[in-house]
Amino acid sequence: MQDGTRLPKIKAADALLRACLALPPAPAAGPFFSMPHHPTPRDATVLVVDDVPDNLLVVSDLLREAGYAVRAANSGAVALRYAAQPPQPDLILLDIMMPGMDGYEVLRRLREEQATAEIPVIFLSARGDDADQEHGLAAGAADYLSKPLRPLVALARVRAQIEARRARRMLREENRQLAHEVVEHMTEVALARRVGFRALAHLAELRDPETGNHILRTQAYVRELALELKRGSRHAAALDDHMLELLSESAPLHDIGKVGIPDHILLKPGPLTNEEMKVMRTHTTLGARAIAAAQEDIGHPVEFLTVAHQVALSHHERWDGSGYPHGLAGEQIPLAARIMSVADVFDALSSPRVYKRALGEDEAYRIIVAGAGTQFDPEIVEAFRTCHGRLLAIARTHIDVDPAVSA
Repeated sequence: MQDGTRLPKIKAADALLRACLALPPAPAAGPFFSMPHHPTPRDATVLVVDDVPDNLLVVSDLLREAGYAVRAANSGAVALRYAAQPPQPDLILLDIMMPGMDGYEVLRRLREEQATAEIPVIFLSARGDDADQEHGLAAGAADYLSKPLRPLVALARVRAQIEARRARRMLREENRQLAHEVVEHMTEVALARRVGFRALAHLAELRDPETGNHILRTQAYVRELALELKRGSRHAAALDDHMLELLSESAPLHDIGKVGIPDHILLKPGPLTNEEMKVMRTHTTLGARAIAAAQEDIGHPVEFLTVAHQVALSHHERWDGSGYPHGLAGEQIPLAARIMSVADVFDALSSPRVYKRALGEDEAYRIIVAGAGTQFDPEIVEAFRTCHGRLLAIARTHIDVDPAVSA
């Protein structure tokens, strides 16, 4: 029997140990060590690996009493098999000194396989000096326990590793969810931007009703021409997926400057005089100024607006330098504007206007091809020749009613 002085000392020592480990206090009655009072992560599975049956039994019983599901392996080979099978362990307690395949080799193989690489491993060893522990931790173990195990310390270390792994999983899942939400948000922002700029483009279109589906067709033409250039020209590196997206988004703004053209010129049902043509040509600089002002309002460069500025300003420049507004020639003209030029002229030739009928498919094709080296970049004309059939399919999808016929 315990004397009257020994029991209070045991309880006091128990209380001090629990306080140090941040464990709940023991009950008023009963033994000073009680497994049910040790918090255990729910549904946690621990794989115990030891070639000595008695050790395997002692550790397994300790963990089961604490509420863990336990799988036991008496060799490294069995441990590797169990680690890869469902239910995958949340933690592995791995003996170091085993015949055949020691704990270091087992750990190395666990880390080599993606399915088991992140399972935390606590080394168990009868050798507990500092050098052994440092070697074990350097090999990749999450922790190191010396035999014989101290139950409370062992359970606290087990619980800490399992909770840390679950916290890492939760953090990764939250990061994945956050990344997904960011992608969704960026998609919504991109869609809102596309809708907003399309609305601006349609504003110009409303003032020039003859253009009909001009915005949709030229946007699709630009994309097809750029895709063809990407397949077989020296511009392939410049026309990556990101640039293709910028080109496609900027194309609808190529005529945004027409908003600033007076109605009596913009809506004139017939050819323009020389003076009227001078005013009409200012739609390039008006559009570029509007886009530049948007850049200034934002306060920092935006790739999309940079490309839109190039397209709006320079899509009427000519390869031979006879275009407007600045008489640029050859590769002085931005690539985006050179692509837009072919798309814009092809649509103008093949679409009806109040003052003219649409040209036939063959005639529009011949005019574009004949313009190689004078009006158009020869490489882009070659791309036009290759994808002409796809451009015709786009034109037929977004066809306009001939106003000269319907009038």
